[in-house]
Amino acid sequence: MTANILVVEDEVKLAQFIELELKYEGYQAIVVRDGVAGLTAIQESTPDLVLLDGMLPGLSGLEVCRRLRTSGNMVPVIVLTARDEVSDRAAGLDAGADDYLVKPFTSEDLISRVKAHLRSPIEVDPDLLPFADLSLNRRTREVRRGDRTIDLTAKEFDLLEYLISHPRQVVKREQILENVWGYDFMGDSNIIEVYIRYLRLKLEAQGEKRLIQTVRGVGYVLRD
Repeated sequence: MTANILVVEDEVKLAQFIELELKYEGYQAIVVRDGVAGLTAIQESTPDLVLLDGMLPGLSGLEVCRRLRTSGNMVPVIVLTARDEVSDRAAGLDAGADDYLVKPFTSEDLISRVKAHLRSPIEVDPDLLPFADLSLNRRTREVRRGDRTIDLTAKEFDLLEYLISHPRQVVKREQILENVWGYDFMGDSNIIEVYIRYLRLKLEAQGEKRLIQTVRGVGYVLRD
């Protein structure tokens, strides 16, 4: 089956070059010029891969990628960038991109990256949620950090599961109460802070880096 690739690029000549190279390799290519059109095309055409300019006018490519990941869409995304600084590459990966390609690039560079990300993905355990050196298994309710197993109470596990299910996303206290303790919770208003402290003590027991960060006045975020 021929792969369907969406190209979101506002530079006309570059977009034409990419489209021709993809079609020469036997892929189907759809080209749009801005981020809003890109989001719409992803919803309507469900591409197998997205080549996304990081510096689109209006809605940037990085914001497009963030919105995709926030909505749960995990289509492979390769960001096309004119910047080769480490911080720029990191920004793209933090936004949820799978890879980046620095302009100008050759047809060989382009096609090799495309083929790499269109290969059949390695089957993963849907119950295993990894983050940095932390892993949580929903099925076995086992939590590990590095080589050590961490014993959690039922509620500590539920709280960590909620945080690790929303990596790098700031979750509000209200969201945590609703999803971990339930709509009808009428207990201690400081319960979240108490359990966050318990989790940190256990996750950082051997001096490991703090992963659960406080966002003052809002909530918490799991960030490496």
